[in-house]
Amino acid sequence: MKSAFKQATLLAWLLLVALVAVNAKFFVGTNPPDLFQKINFGKDIRHRKETVFNVLSFGAKPDGKKDNTQSFMKTWVAACHSKGAARVVIPGGTFLISQIVFAGPCASTSPIVVQIDATLKGDIDLSNYVSNEWILFEKINGLIITGRGTLDGQGDAVWKYNDCGMNPTCQKLPVNLKFNGITNVFMKGISSINSKGFHMFITNSENVRLKKLHITAPDDSPNTDGIHLSRSNKVKISRSVISTGDDCISLGRGSMNVTINKITCGPGHGISVGSLGKYENEEDVLGVVIKNCTLIKTDNGLRIKTWPDSPPSAASGILFQDINMIDVKNPILIDQEYSCSKTNCQRPPSRVKISDVHFINVKGSTISSVAVHLKCSKRFPCQNIELFNINLKYSGPPKKSLPFVSTCTNAKVGYRGVQFPPPCK
Repeated sequence: MKSAFKQATLLAWLLLVALVAVNAKFFVGTNPPDLFQKINFGKDIRHRKETVFNVLSFGAKPDGKKDNTQSFMKTWVAACHSKGAARVVIPGGTFLISQIVFAGPCASTSPIVVQIDATLKGDIDLSNYVSNEWILFEKINGLIITGRGTLDGQGDAVWKYNDCGMNPTCQKLPVNLKFNGITNVFMKGISSINSKGFHMFITNSENVRLKKLHITAPDDSPNTDGIHLSRSNKVKISRSVISTGDDCISLGRGSMNVTINKITCGPGHGISVGSLGKYENEEDVLGVVIKNCTLIKTDNGLRIKTWPDSPPSAASGILFQDINMIDVKNPILIDQEYSCSKTNCQRPPSRVKISDVHFINVKGSTISSVAVHLKCSKRFPCQNIELFNINLKYSGPPKKSLPFVSTCTNAKVGYRGVQFPPPCK
């Protein structure tokens, strides 16, 4: 009896260790100091002693006509130089602003708050943009962006100038909001509509939290990715609704320790890791968890995409879990011939190594007869790809002869639980 009890106890401990290991393996490296760990956003920020800097006090006018760029800049400079806690307030109304940079470092050790309750409209004269972003925050440690405001890029006036689909050296249109070199940023409640290019671009940043965002552009708007990451560590995106003409969320080179939770995506191109392998010396993508998301009528579902003939890099430790799909095209896709011919790619294979990718509890409906498509590199086949409880139903037009299938090329795949469509042969 005692022997059986010891065996049961040992088994329980082994199971616990295994569970801890499974959850830990998706996160890598050391975590940077988190300025927000001890902050109660509901209490500490609302009731702290702070100096308020209102853009109206610096000459801004919410008439939707006057260019308020200089007034906003003066407000930011005064707030950033403040020794104590500071809050920039952009009250209700409509403010027109052109390209603007909110740069640090700031004087206070307390996070600077930017409260946006207005609609900000972006200048539609592209000659006024010297780089490809509209609103830029950079080199700041401690930033909170909150409010009920909207960033309106007015992209519908300039999308006709986007020729990136035909011109690989095209000039990208301005991003609505860019974070560059930001540590400890929290953003909640803001809407972004009709961006000229990407809605949000986060790069070279650490400890980023995005919550309850609403990101919208028409499904035919070009390159209007919702949120794009690169070279950033410890990013959390949650409880947001994203409807765009491109990827809802895309994770580029150097994305590490990223958690995406409770996102509603669609229309758009789904949630993507990549594209990877386009540039020399790309940093690896490591430690990504995407869970509890719903994808609605997107052109792709859960996708990893790499360029053929790429320089070497890697993407590993990626988990897609508890995903619901409604009439999604290409629900599970690894494409290592991105941008190449759909039937016969003549370019050398990708050198991006993909490994330890897990699709768990993916259910719903798809309009594609090939619901699981793993098209991996001939030179570096995908390693340790797991499909566990995949339950997809065909909802497209009636099929006369095409079966509902999975296809796998150059991939080592393991299966557990329900598999529909059936596993690759």
